[in-house]
Amino acid sequence: MRKEILLAHFPKITVKRYQQLLTAFSSVDKIWKAEFDDLKKAGFEDELTHEFLSWRKHLDVEKIEKILDQEKIHCITTDEKEYPELLKQIYDPPICLFIRGNLTHAHFNLAVVGTRKFTQYGKQVTEELVSELARHGVTIVSGLAFGIDSIAHHAAIAAHGNTIAVLGSGINKRHIYPSAHMELSERIIDKGGAIISEYPPGTLPNKYTFPRRNRIIAGISLGTLVIEAAEKSGALITAECTLENGREIFAIPQNITSITSTGVNNLIKSGAKLITCAEDIIDSLDLQDIAHYVTNTEILPDSPSEAQLLQILTREPIHVDAMAKRSNLSSREISATLVLMEMKGKVKNVGNMMYVVAR
Repeated sequence: MRKEILLAHFPKITVKRYQQLLTAFSSVDKIWKAEFDDLKKAGFEDELTHEFLSWRKHLDVEKIEKILDQEKIHCITTDEKEYPELLKQIYDPPICLFIRGNLTHAHFNLAVVGTRKFTQYGKQVTEELVSELARHGVTIVSGLAFGIDSIAHHAAIAAHGNTIAVLGSGINKRHIYPSAHMELSERIIDKGGAIISEYPPGTLPNKYTFPRRNRIIAGISLGTLVIEAAEKSGALITAECTLENGREIFAIPQNITSITSTGVNNLIKSGAKLITCAEDIIDSLDLQDIAHYVTNTEILPDSPSEAQLLQILTREPIHVDAMAKRSNLSSREISATLVLMEMKGKVKNVGNMMYVVAR
């Protein structure tokens, strides 16, 4: 297992500390071999250094691998092709992403955020806009929270579109947050979407992980649509991150007497683009040809087994055994399916039982 993924399991690692270590040691392998004095020179305090060395000494790599396999979680780091290009461009991209589901088809992402205490107006607008955007080929990104987030995910699924949920907790089933959205998280995965987090399995959410989660929602997206937000709202943190990334903020005009209007109307005053229909966003981001692009690039499955494998296969070689661990298929079923897919030109055998998508 890659050292970056193991480092992401250290409870007190942050992107800032990781970058600090990488600057001092030039490679993750050297970080892994560093001793007390080396870490002190790199800027770690005594207590943190002792904690890190003790954690590293007692780390159970096999247990980590077992949990990831059981939960069908795969991890990608910033130097891998599957890592979202937009997310690489932010100031502090996550060390690695923990993923359940399929992230490879998320080319044109839009963050949709808003208040938990939504109005009927907010619900209606979210459902109408998201449905049209999803049908057009836009991937809807949100945070799986109560309110506008969950409405956006449901609307994308209902429109047979793609959606991604970014969590401020671990993405293993036991720690999906909120737990009431466990079924929704599974539906997102079943429908070809993904649940992602920078936090390893077992991580509980707290007041720090949610703002950090919001930067990923903004960072993975071409722009952010704010539906409803009070004067102080987590949705506004996502909007701030969007501005920092130099990307578009879209806002729905609100009734000025509503308590959920202040944050959105202030965004509009500050220069966010006022939108009244999905076409406003599509035109602003120049996404008119998405549907044509998706149709031309997507490899369509001819059977349920092909569908499962296409959620796993990317341009990065993957072994048949790894496919078996991340699917419900036996090795025999996988081998037989891959033979047929290769004959159809959908996959390519690159040797040693390793496969990639053909295009």
